Amino acid sequence: MPDRYALVLTSSPAAPALGRDAVDRAVSAFPDGLSPDPGWLAEGEAWQAAFVAKGPGEPERVRSAVAAALTDFPIDVNVVANDAARRKKLLVADMESTIIEQECLDELADHIGLRDRISEITARAMRGEIAFEEALKERVGLLKGLDADVLQKLYDRITLVPGARELVATMRKNGAYCALVSGGFTFFTERIAKRLGFDTHQANRLAIVDGKLAGTVASPILGREAKLAALKRLTQELGLDPQETLAVGDGANDLDMIRAAGLGVAFRAKPITAAEAKAAIRHGDLTALLYLQGYRKDEFAR
Repeated sequence: MPDRYALVLTSSPAAPALGRDAVDRAVSAFPDGLSPDPGWLAEGEAWQAAFVAKGPGEPERVRSAVAAALTDFPIDVNVVANDAARRKKLLVADMESTIIEQECLDELADHIGLRDRISEITARAMRGEIAFEEALKERVGLLKGLDADVLQKLYDRITLVPGARELVATMRKNGAYCALVSGGFTFFTERIAKRLGFDTHQANRLAIVDGKLAGTVASPILGREAKLAALKRLTQELGLDPQETLAVGDGANDLDMIRAAGLGVAFRAKPITAAEAKAAIRHGDLTALLYLQGYRKDEFAR
């Protein structure tokens, strides 16, 4: 267990909520014997304090105490290891509702009037209530016969989650390898990866016959296990220690890679995912992942 940690407070850059009052409350909430070394990473958006943990339970005790003191503030409270591996060399990111704001299957369902039905299946899968693979087959089956040109029309409407561009650009500028892994479809990951500068991408392939969706997905279906496998494979190929890796996602199918990464982040995630991640972001955008690594705002790239 490392003994050096950083308490990191972040808020939404669109509505900065991290003022002097919040910082003072955080400092006063530190357990006895800790001497924080505070510093702004971005005025109003991100602040950190370094401390030395005296026992295995102290990092969580610090996080819990500060979070309790800041309950009334829209601020994310996290504790991360403050060591040589804090700035990660591998990013493995989920795509839908993490890097982009949409769930592509749900959007496609709009074209056949089945959004509510398919969205409910999506939500249950992301909460871990049903197996991802079976949920994907069921949802794709309902799209059989849809004109394939709707894929491009949907892509043209896709919006990025704020901070996505800065996250990828900054990590790549600092030598990190960035991978986009999704239980969605290669039609979208290929375009999003190119748009943001990811080094690689992986997802499922939709079957298209005579210009229409066939209602099936090519085997093997890439879900929870494939995401974990991608993290492990890239870690090995790049000659990295697992502590040098960062994984981020929002759903139950992201859980295994989030658990395995040196820094696993639940981003605006379902409760089952947030409960098991090393860090959780509810209020901030994706630049919070840079602050967790100790980057200052003036170090961001685009």
